[in-house]
Amino acid sequence: MSEFKFETMFPLGEDTTQYRLLTKEHIRVREFEGKEVLMIEPQALNQLSAQAFKDVAHLYRAEHLESLKKIIDDPQSSDNDRYVALELLKNAVIAAEKVYPMCQDTGTAIVMGKKGQQVWTWTDDDEELSKGVFQAYTQNYLRYSQNAPLTMYKEMNTKTNLPAQIDIAAVQGEAYKFLFMAKGGGSANKTVLFQMTKAVLNTEDTLINFMLEKMKGLGTAACPPYHIAFVIGGTSAELNLKAVKLASARYLDSLPTKGSETAHAFRDIDLEEKVLIKSQGLGLGAQFGGKHFALDIRVIRLPRHGASCPIGLGVSCSADRQIKGKITREGIFLEQLEENPAQYLPKREPEMKEAVQIDLNRPMDEILGELSKYPVATRLSLTGKIIVGRDIAHAKFMERFEAGNGLPDYLKNHIIYYAGPAKTPDGEASGAFGPTTAGRMDPYVPIFQKEGASMIMLAKGNRSQQVTDACKQYGGFYLGSPGGPAARLGKDF
Repeated sequence: MSEFKFETMFPLGEDTTQYRLLTKEHIRVREFEGKEVLMIEPQALNQLSAQAFKDVAHLYRAEHLESLKKIIDDPQSSDNDRYVALELLKNAVIAAEKVYPMCQDTGTAIVMGKKGQQVWTWTDDDEELSKGVFQAYTQNYLRYSQNAPLTMYKEMNTKTNLPAQIDIAAVQGEAYKFLFMAKGGGSANKTVLFQMTKAVLNTEDTLINFMLEKMKGLGTAACPPYHIAFVIGGTSAELNLKAVKLASARYLDSLPTKGSETAHAFRDIDLEEKVLIKSQGLGLGAQFGGKHFALDIRVIRLPRHGASCPIGLGVSCSADRQIKGKITREGIFLEQLEENPAQYLPKREPEMKEAVQIDLNRPMDEILGELSKYPVATRLSLTGKIIVGRDIAHAKFMERFEAGNGLPDYLKNHIIYYAGPAKTPDGEASGAFGPTTAGRMDPYVPIFQKEGASMIMLAKGNRSQQVTDACKQYGGFYLGSPGGPAARLGKDF
């Protein structure tokens, strides 16, 4: 008969995160039935949550910025790799002023909490944490992205970015620990689950080839360079994907690096390095061709049912937004993010081929003729008037067309930029203004280009074959804009 042995599935090591103290208020320690209890007032939760989501909208972890700097310094980087990394660092400098958020998609607010058994809050924790989310999104220049379903088919924006996704677990101890994440739609949409079999684990080459194939499928729509996470195994599909999200935030970095008969999760650092090296040969690079598709890769192995082998894949994009928090008897703490990203900028601009200047204030035929002179991956600098519109605008254009009213002339005379800016700061022309994922507009392109509209599209990410075919047939162009530097685009352009 087997002997009972217990080990938590995710045995994390020591937390080496550097924290900063927010306040020592709103907490006190009392004794109950011979044990000390940490008593937390409701204000502590909403204050921590509000500050976490303000910080994470504007500040990066130092390790992320250091990785971008390494791209610029790498002699094997392509010019486009260096350009994207440089723009992302310049974007970080602007965002650190805490006016413009780093990305126009300021994300779904996600809170994961671990509440010690000796922590008392005498309140609805979800509600107090949600108040903090409300404060962060309504009091800063952040975008509201959450839609409330009124019927199965009708929706309205909640205009607060609520609801937040909040999950709280009971654990041992007298501390309340948190992971706060702001997850944009582009990177969230790249989360996938593959229901595989044991055959994919027969050899290392088989598994690596599988992982490479799936990484290619990520494309560039979610703003690389990515932090990529693979999770192999899991007692359920939902546990696998939860681990994917945590791994992409580097929350599981301190897992053991070897497995055991107790079936705990472990991290395969050797495989991570091998897959990272392989990813550098994909050619996708940091959006426009090159080496640096991924900043790092995490590979986590979980126990599995013998009949199942789920494999999850997810990314954290160039807007890498997660921050830890904790409430202990010493006070309320948040992870210290980098307040001075300017120190990661190169002392002089990296040597790159000059961008081609394109004047947009002229007839569309002239612009199309000019673009026809340059090969794919040529870096362009655009000057002139553009039209801005994305999902809702395109649906309205289609309604007008189907009603027999044609498409507006401005859609034929100007290029269209797929974007939806965040709130505009006082005295500025625009809020954070990065491009949105182009693929969502793909079904409209053949119809519109046949009418002479949407001939030049500016957005981020790869397009489908129907867009390629339409551009070939009608002479149109898709121009890729760097995804990620939304603060820079909003303020400096």
